[in-house]
Amino acid sequence: MGKVPATEAFGLAAKDESGVLSPFRFSRRETGEKDVRLKVLFCGICHTDVCMARNEWGFTTYPLVPGHEIVGVVTEVGAKVIKFKAGDKVGVGYMLSSCRSCDICTDDQENHCPKMIMTSGGKYYDDTMTYGGYSDHLVCEEDYIIRIPENLPLDAAAQLLCAGVTVYSPLKSHGLDKPGIHIGVVGLGGLGHVAVKFAKAMGTKVTVISSSDGKRDEAINRLGADLFLVSRDPEEMKDAMGTMDGIIDTVSATHPLLPLLGLLKYKGKLIMVGAPDKPLDLPALPLILGKKMLVGSMIGGIKESQEMVDFAGKHNITADIELISADYVNMAMERLEKGDVRYRFVIDVANTMKPTP
Repeated sequence: MGKVPATEAFGLAAKDESGVLSPFRFSRRETGEKDVRLKVLFCGICHTDVCMARNEWGFTTYPLVPGHEIVGVVTEVGAKVIKFKAGDKVGVGYMLSSCRSCDICTDDQENHCPKMIMTSGGKYYDDTMTYGGYSDHLVCEEDYIIRIPENLPLDAAAQLLCAGVTVYSPLKSHGLDKPGIHIGVVGLGGLGHVAVKFAKAMGTKVTVISSSDGKRDEAINRLGADLFLVSRDPEEMKDAMGTMDGIIDTVSATHPLLPLLGLLKYKGKLIMVGAPDKPLDLPALPLILGKKMLVGSMIGGIKESQEMVDFAGKHNITADIELISADYVNMAMERLEKGDVRYRFVIDVANTMKPTP
C-alpha cells in the first residue's frame, strides 16, 4: 500500500498538571512504508499514566494522551511491511521506536536505548509529540508491534504489554524461571498478581509478601501462590529468612528493604520494578555478607515482549481487569491512586470513546 494523508484522530488528553483528561482532537501521521495503522480496541491504565498526566516526574509535555497498554486490529500496512496484514490482532507497549544501532538495541533491549521513543509523551523523528492509546487509532513502526495470540481475550491481554513484561523480564533475565526456584512477590496489585501467575506457570515456588493479612486467601486460593507472608509479622519473617532465590518488589510506596534482604538466600536477588517517589534506605552490610544483589528492571525489549505474550498464550495468562468506559477514566485514575481496583483498569476504547461534535 502507498502512503495516505495524515488522518484525524480523537482521544482523551491531560491539558495541565491537574491530570484531568478531556476530549482531544489531533492528527496521526500518514502511514509510512514500514508502518502499521491499527484501530485501538482496548487500552490499559497504568500508574505511569497517572504520574505523567500530573507531571509528577517533571518532564511531561502537554497536551498528553496517555496509554501504552494498547491492543487492537490492523487496518492498514505500509508497502514494505511483511509481518502484519489488515485484520491481525496486535498490541503496542511502552515504546514506538529506538535507534536500532546501539549495543543496547543489538542486545534486544530497546527499552533501555537512550533514543527510545515513548508511545505517549515522547517526541518522534519528525519533531511531533507521540500520543498514546487513549485514542481511536495509532500508527507504529512494524518492528515495535506485538502479535497477540488468538486465544487471549484482547481486553485482559492489554495489560500484559506493560505489567506482563515488567515482571516476566526480570524472572527470565535473572534465571528465576526454573522449577525448584523460590520466588517472593512483594505487593499483590496490578504488577504483583501478574507476577504470581507468570512465576507459577514457570514452575517456581511463590510466596506473596504483603504488609497485611487481607489478601492471603486471594493470593493462595485464587491466584495459586504457595505461601503468604505478612511483612509486619516478626515471627513469620524470621521463619522465612534465607529461603528465597529472588524477590520481585512491585511496591511503588516507600517501604523498608532490610527485611526483604533478610529473606534472600546466599546470592539472592532483590529486583525492583516498582518506583517509589522517595529514596529508600539501603543498608550495605546485608548485601555484603550474603553476596546479595539489588537490581532494577523496566519493561522489556520487543523480542522479549513477544516471547512473554506467546508464553501467556500458551499458559492462558491474562491480567484481572475492570473494564470501564472512556467517560470513567478520571474516576478510574482517582481509584487507582487509592489502590481501589482488582487489579487493573482497561478502557473499552472502540465501544465508548466517541468524538465530540
